[in-house]
Amino acid sequence: MHRDRALPAAALTLACVTALTLAITAQPAAAIPPNIPSAATAASRLAALTVAAESHGSTYDRDLFPHWSTVSGACNTREEVLKRDGTNVVTNSSCAATSGSWYSPYDGATWSAASDVDIDHMIPLAEAWASGAWSWTTARRQQFANDLGGPQLWAVTDNVNQSKSDRDPAEWQPPRTAERCRYARAWIQVKWYWGLTTDSNEKSTLSSMLSTC
Repeated sequence: MHRDRALPAAALTLACVTALTLAITAQPAAAIPPNIPSAATAASRLAALTVAAESHGSTYDRDLFPHWSTVSGACNTREEVLKRDGTNVVTNSSCAATSGSWYSPYDGATWSAASDVDIDHMIPLAEAWASGAWSWTTARRQQFANDLGGPQLWAVTDNVNQSKSDRDPAEWQPPRTAERCRYARAWIQVKWYWGLTTDSNEKSTLSSMLSTC
């Protein structure tokens, strides 16, 4: 009789321990940009990229990639990403975010002021230029710099974005190691979708990053 009553108690204890463990280990919810491929798909797309040395770097000018473009009404691309990837975001009549919270996947930090958040171009504009965008029209470069349809634009901690600057994964990776698999998959997707090239060190590093997925 006592053994029969002990089983539910043991089950309840196990459930409580499991719930506590999940509460301790769970990451904050993050809004992640769309269309990030699986590791297997990313690997096949990485293999399909043209390998070429970067070029035309000395002629790069950020103004050749017009941004942030107006998306609708008073909202530009930056403001759209802040709304898309934030939690409980409130905006004013000019579409500026006046409150909300933003979780930065790169470093795991959460911010309550939009001024602490940068919109990172997954493929930096200078990297894109040297990987083939130098031959594009200005209109195509504008589309690339404001691409909301894929994983090109990320709301992240401002100084982490500044640390990344225009470096590729062979030179910089997110400080939060758990994010590096997804970072590689997103990087590959953007390069593949936009028909950009990859250099050999970049490709080798991306392959290694995918092996950790």
